[in-house]
Amino acid sequence: MSDHRPSLNDLRPGANLIPRHIGPRQGDIDDMLKVVQADTLDDLVSKVVPPSIMADRPLALPAPLSERESLSYLRKMADRNEVFTSMMGMGYYGTVTPKVILRKILENPGWYTAYTPYQAEVSQGRLEALLNFQQMVQDLTGLPMANASLLDEATAAAEAMAMAKRVAKSKSNVFFVDRDTHPQTIAVLKTRADAFGFEIIVGDPFSELDAHQIFGALLSYPGSSGEVRDFRTVIENIHAQKAFAIMATDLLALALLTPPGELGADVAIGNSQRFGVPLGYGGPHAAFFATMDAHKRAIPGRIIGVSKDSHGNNALRMALQTREQHIRRDKATSNICTAQVLLAVTASFFALYHGPEGILKIARRVHRLTGILRDGLVAMGHEIVTNCYFDTITIKVPGQANRVAARAREKRINVRVVDADHIGISLDETTRPAEVERVWTCFSTNALNKVSIDKLDEKVGECILLPLQRQSEFLQHPVFSRYQSETEMMRYIRTLQMKDISLDQSMIPLGSCTMKLNATSEMIPITLRNFAHMHPFAPLDQCQGYQQLFEELEGMLCEITGFDAVSLQPNAGSQGEYAGLLTIRHYQESLGEGQRNICLIPSSAHGTNPASAVMAGMKVVVVQCDEDGNVDVDDLRDKAQTHKDDLAALMITYPSTHGVFEESISEICRIIHDNGGQVYFDGANLNALVGLVRPAEIGADVCHMNLHKTFCIPHGGGGPGVGPIGMKAHLAPFAPGHKVIDGVNPAAGSDAGGGQISAAPWGSASILPISWSYIAMMGSEGLTRATKVAILNANYIARRLAPHYPIVYSGPGGYVAHECIIEMRHFTPESGIKVEDVAKRLADYGFHAPTMSFPVPETMMIEPTESESKKEIDRFCEALITIRREIADIESGKADPENNLVKNSPHTHLLLMSNWQMPYDKDQAFFPLGFHNTQKYWPPVGRIDNVGGDRNLICSCPPIEELAG
Repeated sequence: MSDHRPSLNDLRPGANLIPRHIGPRQGDIDDMLKVVQADTLDDLVSKVVPPSIMADRPLALPAPLSERESLSYLRKMADRNEVFTSMMGMGYYGTVTPKVILRKILENPGWYTAYTPYQAEVSQGRLEALLNFQQMVQDLTGLPMANASLLDEATAAAEAMAMAKRVAKSKSNVFFVDRDTHPQTIAVLKTRADAFGFEIIVGDPFSELDAHQIFGALLSYPGSSGEVRDFRTVIENIHAQKAFAIMATDLLALALLTPPGELGADVAIGNSQRFGVPLGYGGPHAAFFATMDAHKRAIPGRIIGVSKDSHGNNALRMALQTREQHIRRDKATSNICTAQVLLAVTASFFALYHGPEGILKIARRVHRLTGILRDGLVAMGHEIVTNCYFDTITIKVPGQANRVAARAREKRINVRVVDADHIGISLDETTRPAEVERVWTCFSTNALNKVSIDKLDEKVGECILLPLQRQSEFLQHPVFSRYQSETEMMRYIRTLQMKDISLDQSMIPLGSCTMKLNATSEMIPITLRNFAHMHPFAPLDQCQGYQQLFEELEGMLCEITGFDAVSLQPNAGSQGEYAGLLTIRHYQESLGEGQRNICLIPSSAHGTNPASAVMAGMKVVVVQCDEDGNVDVDDLRDKAQTHKDDLAALMITYPSTHGVFEESISEICRIIHDNGGQVYFDGANLNALVGLVRPAEIGADVCHMNLHKTFCIPHGGGGPGVGPIGMKAHLAPFAPGHKVIDGVNPAAGSDAGGGQISAAPWGSASILPISWSYIAMMGSEGLTRATKVAILNANYIARRLAPHYPIVYSGPGGYVAHECIIEMRHFTPESGIKVEDVAKRLADYGFHAPTMSFPVPETMMIEPTESESKKEIDRFCEALITIRREIADIESGKADPENNLVKNSPHTHLLLMSNWQMPYDKDQAFFPLGFHNTQKYWPPVGRIDNVGGDRNLICSCPPIEELAG
């Protein structure tokens, strides 16, 4: 031990997240540097990153906080939010998250660190929970097909509108929107319609719809005002025009109301938030989307289907993947690359926790309290505009709306000011009778002398007319009745969790996905009461903690990227792409250059890029790549000059999707600017840049940042994601604004900016503390070191695997960026081995496979991130090297080409207990790295039949016995 006696200051915890976030220890780093032939991390960076684009100054961020200091700071920030009783409604409601779900799912890394279930064999638990979600939505909406969630209710409405245009036989270009629809939904619809060239008509569907030829209509059931109307005749009229009838609805209301499917609707959409998901100042929440079976191949987003595995047992998978953007690109049904899996899972477990009787009981109580509230107001002499309601009523108070709302705020209640003459009040699961009494006193100081809850309860009537009263049963599948005991619920959650590989099991080396550590200290703030229970439309003076969070996080992101402004509204990376392109489009329109509609996109780009460009009203022109994987600059120059009069933008990912730093990036940006276009910088690979390169300084005009990648928001098994955009000052006035809340885009002044792309003003606000925490605890030095180690880890893997799997693309000196692509097209044809076989075999080693066949067919793209230790990386490399030897045995004839370790993978526990007749021993199959331990991952199913699952599409829960085990 050293003789130096440390001072008390030396013994402070300091920035204690940095060494916990970064996996390799210094001795490991030294050993890895020798393998990649670099002296230091800085020496490695000088070999990998073009010197011309390196930032000329370090990040100017505050000194890093300790984990304890960060949590203390955020608690004080959260305390600046004042959580009133929310009765504003508008699609957002108070709810009680069952504690077993809060602790075992929302706060459990086994659920929140998993990835989108592309590898179905290692995702069966998540897939089963999502299938339960789909069944729940199908039952409550009365429609036979549902997807596994969308980003928010307004986005779901916009996706339904786009689907209606694709599928409906009407030739019209007009979409009708019920006037009684949430204003944020109408705003998002208008933004989407403008880019598509649709005309939006907002009006009364009973008196105005017949005057228009339409391709679809959105009907609100219940309406934003609370009114519940019988739309049967309206839907018949819509269908007479060969148009689509879409209903925006509420899952809890549908426990009492005739479901949309029975009314004749083609599509039902809405928000599942009130099924146990906290308000979170607007998100993240899981929207739902249900439709007729005939439209299953047009439905946007993920669909979970039932298929068979290699043992003939039921197994689950994401169905109809040919709709995916990376396959269909600009022909995809949507640009949505993810969903809201963690929140959909939470909502589905809420339904399991309560069961059909419990859901019905909650709905009846909310409806009863609303009736008591209404009758009390009537007894006090007030006019109720809403005739038939579920949980919301609108009260006419001529000229007094703001005064009534002010009185309510004095009693710590927020109500909705519809206009100067009308107040809206919504009740929910959390409403207590005492709060109803407090509402009455907002209208009359002596209200409690006039009305009594107990007396009104004895005689409150039913306002829902018989034709709109639900007669059909729901949630009748046994899964919704088996887990009302918390013991059973706890075990079911654990059973599903054990079927999946998440980061608490092993590294997830998915290229372009950045599956890094989501530290516990970063996650704790999201469930703090004053962050979790804020309504997104609460008055801004009650939300000062959130406003501080936004301002500080935007400043951090501007410093990291070099941009002048940030919009936090996009609630997914795909939404960030869409928002960024719309910002460019609106800026160019302001210059009188609205004809600019050509978007240049390299052939290597992620599939969401062309899909987003089409959604933004642009035409895609593909730019070729050269044999080294770089953008072909000559082809780019030719196409930019050819389209110089109508060039809108270039979308480029950097480092490239091929995993290299292109030397010509600055020249590429200059070419676009010289021809009148703007540079959209896809921030998918920002984890290779932070602290080293600022996108704005190398020529980017706008960039989306995946906070769920680079900045530690967990992937949640396929969502949530957050994709804010950074932009230069000239674009800032055209970034997203908001219809309900002023000041979302300060640069736009009183204008709404570039329209609205998400339902909530600041998107998925409640998970932004995660990224704030990560940046605050890492600081400039920690963030920059993380980037360097991410680059080191990727190059170490590339050097270790190169003798066995050639590296497809590399830069000067054979170096890669933060990820590498390994070749699998070199296996001999006689072996019959494909990249999918290697992916499935990796499950036997306890690993989730890297990204398959993107951006190059029959390859794997590997991204280890900075969080993985050398020990784990070596274990992964040994797995792939051992698999290569197994393949060599097939190539040499030592192993049977059809009956071998790789083709038969994954090997399940069922095989372990069977009459073993394989031409290899069990140790090779189940313990291929030669060690036995209690943490062995057992794949729950054999290889799944994808083609058969699509041909015989089943997207509802099978008999529960068939999913046992």
